Formats: sequence, C-alpha cells, structure tokens
Amino acid sequence: MNPPPPLTRESVRAASLELASRDPALRRVVETYGPPPLWSRRPGFPTLIHMILEQQVSLASAKAAFDNLRARLNPLTPHTFLTRGDAELKRIGFSRQKTRYGRELAHAVQDGSLRFAALARASDDEVRTQLTAIPGIGPWTANIYLLMVLRRPDIWPPGDIALAQAAREVKGLPHRPKDEDLTRMARRWRPWRAVAARILWHHYLSVRGRS
Repeated sequence: MNPPPPLTRESVRAASLELASRDPALRRVVETYGPPPLWSRRPGFPTLIHMILEQQVSLASAKAAFDNLRARLNPLTPHTFLTRGDAELKRIGFSRQKTRYGRELAHAVQDGSLRFAALARASDDEVRTQLTAIPGIGPWTANIYLLMVLRRPDIWPPGDIALAQAAREVKGLPHRPKDEDLTRMARRWRPWRAVAARILWHHYLSVRGRS
C-alpha cells in the first residue's frame, strides 16, 4: 500500500481547523496563535545527523553544533563526515557516542543499506524498521523523520518532552502526562496526529517567545 500524501501548508491548515472543531484545547491554541507552521526538513544524511545531535540536548545547542559542522564540511556527505577524526568532531560538538552514531549512519548510506529515496515510498512501519536498524536512531528520531521530513499525517512521537509539557498546559493537567497517557490521548486526534503535534509545539514555542 502506498503511503499517504505528505502534508502541505494547506493540508496542515485544513487539518488544524478540523482538530480545533473536535478538541476545545487545540481550538484555543489555533484561535490564539493561528494554524501551526509546516516545519518540514529536507530528506537525507545532513538532516539525520542534525537529529542525532538533537538527542538529549537543547535544540539551540544541537543547532550550534550542526552549524559548526556545516561550516567545516561543505558539502556535508557521508564521505566528508568520515574524513573527520574524533578530536575534531568533539570540538564541533559531538559526544563520543554521537560520533559513533554519525559514523554508523554514514556507513549505512555509503553501503546502500539505507536509501533515502526508498524511505519516501515505504510505509510508516517500514521506515521505522529501516531507520532504527542503524545504531543511534531510536523510535523518537525515526518518528520525527516521518513527521517532519516525509511529512506523514498521522505520526505521533512518544518521548517528546515539549509535547508532553504543551499537553499539560493546554489541557490544564496537574502534571506532565506520561508517554503512555499522552499516546492514548493522541488517539482521538487520528488521522491527523502529526498536525496535533504541530499545534502543541506551536503553543510550546509561542508562549516562550520562540519560533
């Protein structure tokens, strides 16, 4: 079965209005800040390297390291990445573990075990299986790739702290919901869970004065 059409700005806007009609908490976000951005990323090796850098650190810290890497490697390809030693990658902002993950990813692209064009045609589960076969790419990273790069409409990324905090705020919950509770909550937003996630991120960033 072919994957669903990727989200566009227009479909995100239409889905946001549909979700707003079904969920008062999401409606308040959309009425206050408008529909969320598409927040898409380009497919390929650089984006996955950036996502590896984003694991367990702030987005600002990851972006600084990624910008540093792009400044040193132009173009940023598996080959150019593999020419850099541990010491240089550490200065750029890679931990020892993320250096290993980056190299595993580079080798997977070089030897053809990961083909980005094939991911675009694969089902959600097939994409998760192929990506998580690479050390350092776990379920969160695979789901974010599906959500932001392939722009699949019904992806929910468990383990995202910003989503959990946003859900607490917009729903008026006493505590940040656990992953299993938030995943269960998200079921009511099918088949637009990726758009619901964007609405919650939109709230999270907007109330903190960030874009």
